Amino acid sequence: MKDIQKLKELIKESESIVFFGGAGVSTESGIPDFRSQNGLYHQKYKYPPEMILSHSFFESNPKEFYKFYREKMNCLNAKPNICHQYLKQLEETGKIITIITQNIDGLHDKAGSKKVYELHGSIYRNTCQNCRKKYEPKIIFENNHSIPTCNCGGIIKPDVVLYQEPLDEKIIDNSIDALQNADLLIVAGTSLTVYPASSFIHYFGGKNLVIINRDNTSYDKYATLVIHQSLGTVFQELSKKE
Repeated sequence: MKDIQKLKELIKESESIVFFGGAGVSTESGIPDFRSQNGLYHQKYKYPPEMILSHSFFESNPKEFYKFYREKMNCLNAKPNICHQYLKQLEETGKIITIITQNIDGLHDKAGSKKVYELHGSIYRNTCQNCRKKYEPKIIFENNHSIPTCNCGGIIKPDVVLYQEPLDEKIIDNSIDALQNADLLIVAGTSLTVYPASSFIHYFGGKNLVIINRDNTSYDKYATLVIHQSLGTVFQELSKKE
């Protein structure tokens, strides 16, 4: 637990902290990741998941897209775990906490964190591709057998970033600004292999980089501290009162 104690000290001495999280943050809430041995990308489907979750596939085969999306992306009932809760508690102590997440499950918002930048969008926002009317997620997930359409006739698309689609420029700018002004960057639950999200780490202008991930990453050698444990274990320890 020496590494976790060191992390506690780094958090204590930092005023502005960026938490950069990947799929591993949500697995503690029962949401499967993509690239681990039991992740979505290692399961067998009619089409490869990477193909299904692409803009071109959404355009050409929306019925098959929504079949997969409803089956694998419905995390409306998932609840924030100890990681989400700890970050909210840390924010309440007066520290500046910025969360940059690759996840689309909305769990940081559910936990009550104030400054959350969702790089890949959210299942909670859905937009008609024709008139741009906004819809709640139930229009997607409760419509089991058809392509969700607006009153105007346009297809309703989840505001999630598919392969072949760009990230939101405003979210990029806000994330980079937070990274450049942070004292401490905590990277957790991500292998840092998905581009362009993985490149954001280069904008960090602070002193201490901490990486928490079960497996090695290509950025471990640049880190002040690397912890190869489950996020549940790490954040349970961080949450304990001293």
